[in-house]
Amino acid sequence: MITGKAKVAGVMGDPVAHSRSPVLHGGWLSRYGIDGAYVPLKVSTQNFESALRTLPRIGFVGVNVTLPHKEKAYKLSDVLTPRAERAGAVNTVVFQEDGSILGDNTDGFGFLENLRWRCPLFSAGTSRAVVLGAGGAARAVAAALLDAGCPHLTLVNRNIGRAETLAYALDGPIEVRSWAEVAGSLESAGLLVNTTSLGMEGQPPLELDLDPLPRDAVVTDIVYAPLETDLLEAARERGNPVVDGFGMLLHQARPGFKAWFGIDPVVDDDLWTRMKPG
Repeated sequence: MITGKAKVAGVMGDPVAHSRSPVLHGGWLSRYGIDGAYVPLKVSTQNFESALRTLPRIGFVGVNVTLPHKEKAYKLSDVLTPRAERAGAVNTVVFQEDGSILGDNTDGFGFLENLRWRCPLFSAGTSRAVVLGAGGAARAVAAALLDAGCPHLTLVNRNIGRAETLAYALDGPIEVRSWAEVAGSLESAGLLVNTTSLGMEGQPPLELDLDPLPRDAVVTDIVYAPLETDLLEAARERGNPVVDGFGMLLHQARPGFKAWFGIDPVVDDDLWTRMKPG
């Protein structure tokens, strides 16, 4: 039940109708008996700043931010968490009591928590990682891995300049390689992460020969439509442990829910099964 004292949060994006966040957060609100609501907010780019600044004035406790607003939310935040600064983007906003905007980025958190959930024996602090891509998702994932102690990270991208810019921004034990060098990059890797849109429904396939990759290396794809991408299917068939990207979506929602509603919600197999695409 919702009363006049309900805490209200939501997700801002354009488009936003596809977002699974309202169902996810709504389920948690119901599960924990919280007097609150979580609503989708379709907001255009030109209206984003005014809408974001208006929300705390009308009682919102915070919002998630999705495409195309993550970088704009970063610039508009009055205070940034260290992981948001590292990611260069904001996906979670908390409106503080004085009305100021606290910007956070929980993508890296969600990525690592998903790995720990599905591969509890995996250690980012002892594994050499290969990250495919150099966009916003790659930055959040790479930053999280480095902050968790990753001893060596290889960024593989078609645009070398973009990967070099990202490596410079993150300032860690990072090596940059072109797509033509991807085979050599896989040797001795303990983790392979695809952060590109290749392999996603409606996108070109990710064409990658996994033969050089050790069979005990963890393979994960942040894509979750389809739930099992060709990359994960090929890795599973050769015996590699695989982690789908949908768990990352579930776990990245936890910090915002805790900040807004006061409870760190549980992500378990039952939630994954109920929420999974298809």
